[in-house]
Amino acid sequence: MKLVIIGCGLIGQKRAQAVDLSDQIVACCDINKDVANRFAETYNCQAFYNYQQLLETIECDVIVIAVVNKYIKEIATASLDSGRHIIAEKPLGRNFLEASFIHDNLNRLSANKYIAFKTGFNHRFHPGIMEAKKIVDSGIIGEIGIMRARYGHGGRPGMEKEWRASKELCGGGELLDQGVHVIDLIRWFGGEIISVFGDVSTKFWDMEVEDNAFAILKTSRGVTAALHVSWTNWKNIFSFEVFGKDGYIKVEGLGGSYGPEILEVGVRKKEGGKPDIQVREFPPVDISWKEEWKEFKAAIAERRQPLGNCFDGMMANKVVEAIYQSSEQNRLLTINLL
Repeated sequence: MKLVIIGCGLIGQKRAQAVDLSDQIVACCDINKDVANRFAETYNCQAFYNYQQLLETIECDVIVIAVVNKYIKEIATASLDSGRHIIAEKPLGRNFLEASFIHDNLNRLSANKYIAFKTGFNHRFHPGIMEAKKIVDSGIIGEIGIMRARYGHGGRPGMEKEWRASKELCGGGELLDQGVHVIDLIRWFGGEIISVFGDVSTKFWDMEVEDNAFAILKTSRGVTAALHVSWTNWKNIFSFEVFGKDGYIKVEGLGGSYGPEILEVGVRKKEGGKPDIQVREFPPVDISWKEEWKEFKAAIAERRQPLGNCFDGMMANKVVEAIYQSSEQNRLLTINLL
């Protein structure tokens, strides 16, 4: 499969490292010429500094978009018009309006041509999360009632001057950065989110976007979920818990600075007392990017939309927007499902 990568920063490099040996990166693009040239030298591909020129020049099967949030709508729309399959990094634009514009264009074009469109929700493909989903779907822990998630880090000196601190470039802060991953997982495990009560604030960093967000979410399946995402956690943390009538699942860590990825499964005893608990630790290598790429290629082969598709990206942004509105209005908000 031939692909191009637009955006040659950290995520673009992760995407490049995830492709199979049978795939070929034929071109890359970045407005920073030095970055694009280094990327092209590393991956033996042609460098561009203007994505429109790349789209007009290069023949490929897949376009990977790994740029700052502000430019995703523009580049995704042009990529759709070119008829290629797409992976666009999360979040899918700066807000729901931009994501829905992309989604509407995909639907319009899909009437005449099959295009696979994936939002970059690589967290679905961490081994602990994948195994947790299988266990939940098997019914081992029973009907889900409650979910709880925490995700955060402590930033770094000068973070308030980075692009992530710009509302113009990003549309929001921590809620759109890490929070959108958590929202996607809650939707995947618990169903569509139908109401939110949120509190979004800036507690420490001198920036125009939030560094903390709390929310209580309710889903169409009767699940209540609590989330807290933070840029003032100081120590990196990832924790995702699912509680059913017959037990629970907990995934902690993502490898690296987030600590080892550990899956804990507890099955409730009918007589009460401590549940039967099994713990599994996964190897420290992050395979999520490769697993996501593998699933994307399988979706193309099967002519279906991939897991974590364009609709999922749009709905995650819809929930983010509702949390912002709920916090501003200090009230529970109902989400109208599409």
